Amino acid sequence: MPVNKKETYHYEIVLPKALGIMLLTFGFWILFDRNNLFSVLFSSGENQPVSCISFMLLGAGSLITFTSAMGFIGSVQETKCLLATYMCFQVLVFVTQVTMPVLVFLKKEVVHHEWNKRIDEVISEYGNKSLAEKELEWNILNAVQHNMECCGRYDVTQWEKNKNKESSTQIPCSCTKSSLKEWFCDVPRNSTYSMGCEKYLDTWFENNVLILTGINISLLITQIFVIKLTMQLLRSIRKNNIWPDESDE
Repeated sequence: MPVNKKETYHYEIVLPKALGIMLLTFGFWILFDRNNLFSVLFSSGENQPVSCISFMLLGAGSLITFTSAMGFIGSVQETKCLLATYMCFQVLVFVTQVTMPVLVFLKKEVVHHEWNKRIDEVISEYGNKSLAEKELEWNILNAVQHNMECCGRYDVTQWEKNKNKESSTQIPCSCTKSSLKEWFCDVPRNSTYSMGCEKYLDTWFENNVLILTGINISLLITQIFVIKLTMQLLRSIRKNNIWPDESDE
């Protein structure tokens, strides 16, 4: 049996709901999982962009998921009020989603500057015995340097500014192929990773932006079809001709 209008509408509702749940999951991960690079780069001082970003994702994801459920119930119950409210929310979400990529593009340089400053702070504090609560951040930095085979933000010489070493020649063990679980190691300079991590972090950031942009574009395309179909269904309701293709069953 061919898919009728009601079934098509139900299918169109499912995708925004699934993508909304993805945004919710991503927002919760950023907000509560402090064992990730994103949290280290964007959680400094009173102004914490990581919290703002996570709350934006949670807000958008919650609204999309809630309104998708509303639209589904409205289509099942054939309720004009729910469908009209759902369409209004979808238009609002659509405008918001168009605005978000523009803001990300405009603030890109600001974000880049902020995370560079944050990396420099972590490197400066690294190994300070009076800042034991920062060890999680240092471990994440070590993981980045070890896995990406890089050292410092711009290069290994940045570690010369760190004042927590026992000797000026020491560098983090993660800047070498050493498997030692110490903060610093005494190794020859030619045995360390020479490249800085900034290039890899730029790539990491761009990949995450692409993922969010992909989800955003998918939602925008789906919402266009959903809004169009919702308008058609509302017109059918006004004519007291709801789901006409089911009248013969």
